[in-house]
Parts: sequence; structure tokens; C-alpha cells
Amino acid sequence: MVEVGVAHGRFQILHNDHLKYLLETKKRCRHMIVGITNPDPTLTKHDKTDPHRSSEKANPLTYYERLVMIREALLEAGLKRGEFSIVPFPVNFPELYKYYIPTDATFFLTIYDSWGVRKKEMLESAGLKVKVLWRKPLSEKGITSSGIRRLITSEQPWRDLVPASTFNFLQQKKIIGRLR
Repeated sequence: MVEVGVAHGRFQILHNDHLKYLLETKKRCRHMIVGITNPDPTLTKHDKTDPHRSSEKANPLTYYERLVMIREALLEAGLKRGEFSIVPFPVNFPELYKYYIPTDATFFLTIYDSWGVRKKEMLESAGLKVKVLWRKPLSEKGITSSGIRRLITSEQPWRDLVPASTFNFLQQKKIIGRLR
């Protein structure tokens, strides 16, 4: 078990597979830092490996909305507030990592595609420790935030794909209507 572990992602609707990744990371560290990538347009950068990730359409939720979803889902899953932190993480700007994340932390990744490989390369080239939790083909990825957003806009069932706290937050803050 490492002292500090980092999990990161856009979480542009936190779903059950995101939560699985976060909980797997937490099992391997005393304190988990969750880095929210693309925290705002100034810390979002196009990457040819996955150009969709930087588009406005792919990033409809604010940093704060994602922070709340993650915090509430982790608390709902039984973690205590002191066991994790949530920070912005400009993944496409390796020169800025040291301002957001302790550089002696271990970064936990899942890899499904060339973007996962690219992130691993960026982190390692910045001299960071990386552990891959699992590497699977894209066909085995499962739930995606873009898939959930499509279900929401087409008014199809999606509630069971997200933690209860995420569904409640999206409803309470009228984000579902905004996405439609």
C-alpha cells in the first residue's frame, strides 16, 4: 500500500465504472487524490490521440459539479472525508502537475485505448510513478459518460448506471434538463 495514490479523469457524469476505478485506487493507498481533468477551458488542451475529450460538448459539467458528484459518491460508498482529496488536474499540461499533485504520489490508471496509453506516457515522462490497475480492450470498457449523456438527451433509462448520489445531485441541480 502506498501513502498517496492518484486517480484522475474528466468524470463528465460520474458513473458506476468510475466509482469502481476510484475504489480500486483507494484500496491501494492510505490517501487518495482524485484529479479532475479538463477543470476549465484554460486547462483543457487538444490532444490528437483523442480530440473529442477537449470539445465543449464533451465537457458540459463544471469542475465544481464534478467535485460534488465525486465527493458524495465516495462518501456514499463508505469513505471518510479525510481519506481522499479532490483537486483540478490539467492532464495535458505535464509542466503544471507539480502545482496540483504531490510528485511523489503513485498514479493509478486503467487503459482501454490509445488515450490511456498516452496518459501513461505523459505521466511517466514527467518522472511520476504509474501503476496500471487493468488494461482491457475498448470493447470491454463498459459504461461511458458520453453514453450516459446520450441516454439522458434521448430520455432513455440511465439511473442504474450512476451512484444514487450522482442521480440525486443531477436532478436537484436541474443538470439533467440542461443536458437535454
